Amino acid sequence: MCTTCGCGPDHAHDHDHDNEHGHHEGKRTVIAIEEDILAKNNRLASFNRALFKDKGIFVLNLVSSPGSGKTTLLERTLRDLSGKLSFAVIEGDQQTDNDAQRIAATGVPVRQINTGAGCHLDAHQVMHGTDGFDLDSLDVLMIENVGNLVCPAAFDLGEHHKVAVLSVTEGEDKPLKYPQMFHNSTVMLLNKTDLLPYLDFDVEKCKAYARRVNPAITIFEVSARSGEGMDAWYHWLTARTKIG
Repeated sequence: MCTTCGCGPDHAHDHDHDNEHGHHEGKRTVIAIEEDILAKNNRLASFNRALFKDKGIFVLNLVSSPGSGKTTLLERTLRDLSGKLSFAVIEGDQQTDNDAQRIAATGVPVRQINTGAGCHLDAHQVMHGTDGFDLDSLDVLMIENVGNLVCPAAFDLGEHHKVAVLSVTEGEDKPLKYPQMFHNSTVMLLNKTDLLPYLDFDVEKCKAYARRVNPAITIFEVSARSGEGMDAWYHWLTARTKIG
């Protein structure tokens, strides 16, 4: 797991594994390394959170597996709400700036972060990702994380909420297969509902699975393509910002 090995461009493997990875009499202890990585990240996340609070910025961390429609959903949200709220976006991908170019086309300021071998964004990257934004004028910062339902669940970025995007083209049991992500998310956006007539996807079963791992999770059924259900999502978002 990445919290054990410290994946990402800043991690070098030139240290003494026997000492730093906690080998003892032929047994490998990984807890110390994991705690150290997460502790450093959490300190930086606390810095981010204090900054966002001071500036009055509402911050959402969008997480999903690849292909959920996360970027399309973000594009539509920005276009529909840009007249009401001031947005900025941090885009996380291992390679390319394709998604950042799509976001830039909406007129919203965007910063691309390429993680290379890393499978998630961390608080340090987000801290530097805000450079160049006019934080005093922002209402909402959207962070589109790397497509991955495992590693981003463990890393606090200083956001107010994680928002898990799950498409109906995926299995309805995803919340059970990746429980930490759905447990740590405040909202689940069940996307691509316009495709339901063509799929064998049990919406109620999926929602029940999500509530099994997180009874408090808020679920919206949406289609970023058709716009169905998006108003409820917008109401939830705007109600938690300065104008809400």
